[in-house]
Amino acid sequence: MLCVILYLNMHLNKCLFVAALFMICDGFLVKGPSSPLVVPMGSSVVLPCYVDEALPLKGLKVIWIRTDLNTLVHVYQDYESRPDAQYQDYHHRAHFFTDKIKLGNFSLRLENVRTGDKGFYRCKVYTEQETDETLVQIKEVEHLSVSGADHLVSASVGEDVTLNCSVDSHIPPEHIQQVSWRKMDGNIMILVFEKNKTLPADERYRDRVEFFTDEIPKGNFSLRLKSVRTEDQGVYMCHANAGNFSANATAEVEQLGYSALHSIVFILCVIASASALLLTTLWYKMHRLQKTNAALLLQISSVFVPNLIMFFAFWFWGVIEGFLSETVACCAHYILRPLLLLWVSPHSEHFPGNRKTAIHCIVHLQYSLFTNVVYSVLFQSFWEKSLSYEQSDRVLITILFAIMILICITNIVFLLAELIRNKDGRMRAVLDLVSDIGHDVLPPLQLIFLFYAFGAASGALFVVGVFPLFLTLTRYNWKDACVERLECLRSVRRVAWISFMIVVNTIMVYSYLIALKKEKDCEGWVCVAAFLQVLWGIVVLKHSFGDLDLPFRHIVHIIGSVVVVLVNSFALMTELFLKMVNGERAMKDLRKVVFSSECIFASFVLLLIIFEPFIKKVQQHFQNPVSRSQQNPSSQNEAMSDDTPHNPSNQNQNAAQSFELRPMLETEEQEVGGDRDGGDAA
Repeated sequence: MLCVILYLNMHLNKCLFVAALFMICDGFLVKGPSSPLVVPMGSSVVLPCYVDEALPLKGLKVIWIRTDLNTLVHVYQDYESRPDAQYQDYHHRAHFFTDKIKLGNFSLRLENVRTGDKGFYRCKVYTEQETDETLVQIKEVEHLSVSGADHLVSASVGEDVTLNCSVDSHIPPEHIQQVSWRKMDGNIMILVFEKNKTLPADERYRDRVEFFTDEIPKGNFSLRLKSVRTEDQGVYMCHANAGNFSANATAEVEQLGYSALHSIVFILCVIASASALLLTTLWYKMHRLQKTNAALLLQISSVFVPNLIMFFAFWFWGVIEGFLSETVACCAHYILRPLLLLWVSPHSEHFPGNRKTAIHCIVHLQYSLFTNVVYSVLFQSFWEKSLSYEQSDRVLITILFAIMILICITNIVFLLAELIRNKDGRMRAVLDLVSDIGHDVLPPLQLIFLFYAFGAASGALFVVGVFPLFLTLTRYNWKDACVERLECLRSVRRVAWISFMIVVNTIMVYSYLIALKKEKDCEGWVCVAAFLQVLWGIVVLKHSFGDLDLPFRHIVHIIGSVVVVLVNSFALMTELFLKMVNGERAMKDLRKVVFSSECIFASFVLLLIIFEPFIKKVQQHFQNPVSRSQQNPSSQNEAMSDDTPHNPSNQNQNAAQSFELRPMLETEEQEVGGDRDGGDAA
């Protein structure tokens, strides 16, 4: 009996072995990935599931299940995928490679991977006879988490603050594409970290913002905001990009306190206004009392003291609230402004040195110095974004800028030499020639520089930039032709000149507007350009017409020394007050006030100089309106009682008294005749 049992057991084991071997040979094995998957958030991933040999499609069924949540991801059955069977969270996100199923590829494509997709997925394959499965794990979804400050940031104006931004990611910091800080009010880009480099900030935040460089490898992209201003109040966003995903966090700077610098600016404005009023009042009183020395001293004080105070007011304003272009332009203007006021001062004949030379040089010097400052700031603005330019364009623009600066420096050297030592010589002649040529070519060079440097160059505008060159170079010829060939009156010459200047300056200012239209502070630059062109007009007028006199010097001096200072100081105080109340600036750019008012004043001076002959003749006419009638009263009575035309002398006398322009024209004709006689004699 025992032998029978052993025999049957031996044959049963053999049968089981053969049956198992048969199953292995005729069955299939489902394969998956060799290791867990790590997937970037927001990207697509393929969950592998396949067999080595194709399976018959008849009766084939493939089911993907999320095992940890027991949810149905996707199903293939009856020769087609069945999206209606999917769990809602995977609609339009999970797809079979339908055309590959007949080849034995049952992999699943999962799109727009989310953090919640991390887990285990089972791929189970059924045939009519057999079944097998594999397990796929999404171990990690690479995410980008950006966290900011959990509280409001507050500080006094002038202090430094830190805006927190921590980037938590499985991606190394050097692989992060970009981290940027932006002020939401106005959508102002403040600072950018890109390709392991820190890119320049907006002009208003230049040199005031920075990253903690040593902390960047740790994912710390916090921002240090230095010398906080009232306009810095608001919401800031830290935005990070890495691969196909991004994240952001915000930080808010709340209502700021005010520093002592705000009080200093306000006090300086008050002192500037009070000193302008007081010194000008005392000057006028000394002038009426004919105390020349005291009047001269007070006049010089009224020219320098208020303007220097305004210089410091704008300098402190730039530290706490202003930006580079505004601060430099306004400060440079108030340093140089006394030159124009000295030129129009009533007691300029008492200044030491040659008065004619000083009158010519002093405004020309202001124009050259201010041009240097303006175009240096413009060139600095161009250079910050010059990396986007071709190398040849960068070289050309740099050469143009160097030529302009060289011309201005030559003018300055020549003018200073004229002021210090007014002597003839070979060196003086050379400097004079270079100065004249440079003065003619400077305006068109400025336009060409602007068009190329700020991306507004085109064929038509380039011609507009060159056109003033030809007009300017003809200013010597048309004067001589008008006097000698056409025998024009001086009034005609001056009308022709002012028409010429209006055309040229209009072209120049309009060209500034077109060239700088892409700049955020375009309006401020246009106001600066308008004032610069009026100064240029005064210089050209003096060069074209020689010795000039300015009528109503006392009124002009009061307007320039008092009214303009009051307007600008009041504008600065108003801007400061509105910043304190509303937390933001009203004018945005004080150059629009400062240079608009200065342009109006300089234009008023220019018009007075142009029409100086007319003004003097009108003054003379009204000072002696009845001189002839007083000398011959009988002829006056006879003319008034006699209506017949037989007495031409009396009629001419009455006509001359009733029509005031005739003696003016006679005087002009005599002057023109004198010019011609003088030319013939020469």
